[in-house]
Amino acid sequence: MKVLGIVLIVAGIAMFIFRGFSFTKEKELIDLGPVELNTKEKKSVTWPSYAAGIAVVAGVIVLLAGRKK
Repeated sequence: MKVLGIVLIVAGIAMFIFRGFSFTKEKELIDLGPVELNTKEKKSVTWPSYAAGIAVVAGVIVLLAGRKK
């Protein structure tokens, strides 16, 4: 339980610092034998800041619950 609580707290803090990430995905448009036409799409993944707060609070609760045993 202690490890799970620490992981949740660290993940929540990391989510506060890094609001999201982006990546590039290559997509094939046309394939006519030896001729190919590709495009690159930039995608981004973001999460709300309250999700980071929930992760930190959940980690603290898990740590406190593990101490009571």
